[in-house]
Amino acid sequence: MIGGGQGAFIGAVHRTAASLDGHWVLAAGALSSTPDKSIASARDLNLPADRTYTSWRDMLAKESARPASDRLHAVSIVTPNATHFEIAHACVQSGFNVICDKPMVVTSAQAAQLAAAVEKSGTLFAVTYNYTGYPMVKQAAAMVRANELGLIRKVFVEYHQG
Repeated sequence: MIGGGQGAFIGAVHRTAASLDGHWVLAAGALSSTPDKSIASARDLNLPADRTYTSWRDMLAKESARPASDRLHAVSIVTPNATHFEIAHACVQSGFNVICDKPMVVTSAQAAQLAAAVEKSGTLFAVTYNYTGYPMVKQAAAMVRANELGLIRKVFVEYHQG
């Protein structure tokens, strides 16, 4: 995981979601842009010292050097939005599959560049859309598809944080 350390807004949510099916293990992390916080966060999560990194660049370099059988299978990016593209692009260019929080990019040029990098590398790139799994959202979608609500003229949604 890149980002999501102590005090981060979304990291714990992604770790919890990833662990629900029992198929994912958090194996390494550069969990903060502050080196001390990254190390402390990794300790809190019981990450091994040799898989604890103080920067995402260091993590990519050292994980890339590991034997293929011991390398990360995917990198989850849960950093501030404006950093997603640079980190995701570097992960893909390093040959890592990516699970990225949205938004992936902030410009269409970045989108084209990232899509080309994914195509060239053959990596998998997944974007998280957690609200699609909520029962109320599924129910609302089914009702719209079944035309149970008639002509929808307006949808008003709020998302409160803090």
